[in-house]
Amino acid sequence: MGAERFSHDHAPLILGLQPSALVDNVATVDWSLLHRIPGERGGSIPVQIEELESILREVKSKSHDDIKTLAGGSVANTIRGLSRGFGISTGIIGAYGDDHQGQLFLTNMTFNSVDLSRLRQKKGHTAQCVCLVDDMGNRTMRPCLSNAVKVQAQELVKEDFKGSKWLVLRYAVLNLEVIQAAIHLAKQEGLLVSLDLASFEMVRNFKLPLLKLLESGNIDLCFANEDEAAELLRDEQKDDPIAAVEFLSKYCQWAVVTLGANGCIAKHGKEMIQVPAIGETKATDATGAGDLFASGFLYGVVKGLSLEECCKVGTCSGGSVIRSLGGEVTLENWQWMYKQMQINGLPTPSGLCK
Repeated sequence: MGAERFSHDHAPLILGLQPSALVDNVATVDWSLLHRIPGERGGSIPVQIEELESILREVKSKSHDDIKTLAGGSVANTIRGLSRGFGISTGIIGAYGDDHQGQLFLTNMTFNSVDLSRLRQKKGHTAQCVCLVDDMGNRTMRPCLSNAVKVQAQELVKEDFKGSKWLVLRYAVLNLEVIQAAIHLAKQEGLLVSLDLASFEMVRNFKLPLLKLLESGNIDLCFANEDEAAELLRDEQKDDPIAAVEFLSKYCQWAVVTLGANGCIAKHGKEMIQVPAIGETKATDATGAGDLFASGFLYGVVKGLSLEECCKVGTCSGGSVIRSLGGEVTLENWQWMYKQMQINGLPTPSGLCK
């Protein structure tokens, strides 16, 4: 497949690797629909295009609300949040198809000031995901990546990483080769690497390659939620979040386990801290909560904030996205986040919409 490149001059501070651009289809559904969909509720397991289209048809026939369509993917959510909400320069490495979904992804990320000069256009389909949200705000995800265009390991070059400071990754065994290639080039250029553990199914089913990735010493910051942390330590004597943070900290400078409504636990060097959630919020949709937590935490790290402050900013940004449907924070909810940061004595980004 041919690839079309944008030109780029100034390197973004933070780069995200998302091999396949992805479009989220987000909808609120009832329990009965979730029972008819294969796989565990709350998780994220890949489906074929026929299954995705079948789920979308089912949702459209049962739901009174429109399906919300927007650029998605964990890494895209994180870097979009960093750019839009925190004023940090970001870019994305990946590929998008020459279809309607590809154009939607492009338009959304451009609007949010993400540098697309490392994003390749290819002939073919853009990845999609169905995000099903129940009345408690919990989300069940079914991504379709099998027929989507993606950037390949051999297409990555040093120039993609030159001048940047951080590389943001999401663990996925299907993308392991390109992830390893990206880490290799990023380390040659002196970048720090952040890894999100993706989902409890991904950790459960592909734990060995994940451990090898951690043991390589190339992961500087690792994010896990409670379920992922439990899977990581399934065979250990202790499998609580504190034990998970201790385990991750053996390999990473920063180790973070998010606890949903209970905040997070993090460790950097010898310092470990637990921070409660900030701001009373009933979750409308948990989609993107971990991704936006990562946005806030990374903002704190690049600004040189203390570990406690990084955690607090992360809980503010994670709390902002769950107040509405989808993994993109609305203007109203960014303003809510800035207010929470001010109340808690945290430095807010300057020059942004407040």
